[in-house]
Amino acid sequence: MRILIANANTTEAITAACVAAARRAAAPGSDIIGATPAFGCTVISTRAENAIAAHALLATLAEHAGRVDAVVLAVSHDTALEAARQLMPCPVVGMTEAACLTACMLGGSFGVLTLGDARPYTELVARHGLAARCAEVRGVAATPQQAMAEPERVAAMVAEAVAEMAARCDAVVLAGAALAGMDRALQPAAPVPLLDGIGCAVKMAETLVALALPKPSVGSFAAPAGRTSQGLSPALAALLAGH
Repeated sequence: MRILIANANTTEAITAACVAAARRAAAPGSDIIGATPAFGCTVISTRAENAIAAHALLATLAEHAGRVDAVVLAVSHDTALEAARQLMPCPVVGMTEAACLTACMLGGSFGVLTLGDARPYTELVARHGLAARCAEVRGVAATPQQAMAEPERVAAMVAEAVAEMAARCDAVVLAGAALAGMDRALQPAAPVPLLDGIGCAVKMAETLVALALPKPSVGSFAAPAGRTSQGLSPALAALLAGH
């Protein structure tokens, strides 16, 4: 099966890190390919950037519609997840939703650890209906750019926060595409399981493809048809029109 790892920002290094994490998690026979938007923000850290990234991500996905068996959104905000599920003819998995759902199967409560402001992730967990299972959402004082440039320093900060969160959390989700793969380095010393969103999302994508469930033909997740637009990429306009 072909699984698309779709970044929502324009930083190629983040796409590469997510693709590497996906390939480590993928089963034999799963072909992992990466995609980076042609326009948008360098890194998504604000609500405005996330809104811009939604358009960029959907345009990127449209270019791959019908050519992949599943999509993993390599963006920890699960940007445009619902819209992507409606538009694409294949399963679409958000990395943070996948990690949080996996964490629910490991214990009674879980935590979410991210870079910078944690408030959007508190809201994201609630939108996914998992607020009652989430014991803590915490941000460390580092940026995605610093995580890429100074991985050892940021890893030490993450490890310290995980140790503190373990008092309340049975597992910790490392939420951030820039943190992809860090769980492998920190897990041996961590007191609770660490969940990488990319790895969890890839395994869930493989499961959904294997189940071969149909796409809804009615309701809010049925594919759009007959919608008109102006100024969109040809591929995205075609999906909205139902082609």
